[in-house]
Amino acid sequence: MKLRTLIASSALAIAAASSASADTWRYAFEEAMDEVQGIFAQKFKEEVEANSDHTVQLFPFGTLGESADIMEQAQSGILQFVDQSPGFTGALIPEAQVFFVPYLLPQDEEQLATFFEESKAINEMFPPLYEEQGLKLLTMFPEGEVMMTTQEPVEAPEDLNEVKFRVMTNPLLVESYQAFGATPTPLPWGEVYGGLQTGIIQGQENPAFFIESTKMYEVTDYITRAGHNNFTTAVMANLDFFEGLPEEEQTMIQDAIDVAFDHIIEYQDGLTEESLEKIKEAKPSITINELSEEQRQPFMETAEGVEQEFLEIGGDQAQAILDQMKADLEAVGAGSDS
Repeated sequence: MKLRTLIASSALAIAAASSASADTWRYAFEEAMDEVQGIFAQKFKEEVEANSDHTVQLFPFGTLGESADIMEQAQSGILQFVDQSPGFTGALIPEAQVFFVPYLLPQDEEQLATFFEESKAINEMFPPLYEEQGLKLLTMFPEGEVMMTTQEPVEAPEDLNEVKFRVMTNPLLVESYQAFGATPTPLPWGEVYGGLQTGIIQGQENPAFFIESTKMYEVTDYITRAGHNNFTTAVMANLDFFEGLPEEEQTMIQDAIDVAFDHIIEYQDGLTEESLEKIKEAKPSITINELSEEQRQPFMETAEGVEQEFLEIGGDQAQAILDQMKADLEAVGAGSDS
């Protein structure tokens, strides 16, 4: 209750400040300042401040609460900008759960970046769905290959049997880990380290940079690269705020987003391997296991069932968005057989 009260009072203080200084824009995200979303936000801030009279105030993870809190604040206009994974937004926009169909996105980073930049599904079909929720979708970008960290080795789906695996509160991600054989356990991010330490959960997934910076390797012994997904995030503006801006300021914001997108793609070049090296240095006993194509096959075979579930729960445009994403992936040479 104390945390909720603190969050509410912080949000009210920000709202009061907003009326006094309309030129200060507030931007919250789900990671620390030196993590991928933070690096993107800093570049965006730099570009906005270099090309306008506005200042951008950044709020890293935890400053204003958990993911649900910052989304509420963005929708209500307390925040002008928010960066949130479709993993959480999936509750508002069921179609956004498509990013959790395993083995849909390519592993090749260059193909992935081109897909996010050029995809009709992302750039034409998703924006109206976000607008229905009072949000202007500015961009989506990849954050890195998702890896499992567990207490025991994982080489086949049966190794996840009865493993309580932390997932975001996302129905399709729950479905995906059920299909893998695990017991998916939704848990707020702030409780994950302690949950692994005490055995409430025995596994979680994230990109390597996040495993390294949050020290998840301290409370797990195995990192498994199954190649099943890449973490996706989305940067949004409050729709009323954005539409109330003069056209030249809307263009300036979009230009800043485009510069930050290019910057973050470049920043991530080699980041995964560098993060894994840091983990090995910090904990030499850790086992990092990259599954072979043969070992991945049983995991890949679950993708079709998860895809069917997405079509059931993914909203009115689920089929159209999935079809368009597959066509977009095909266009960048990353078509999947799943």
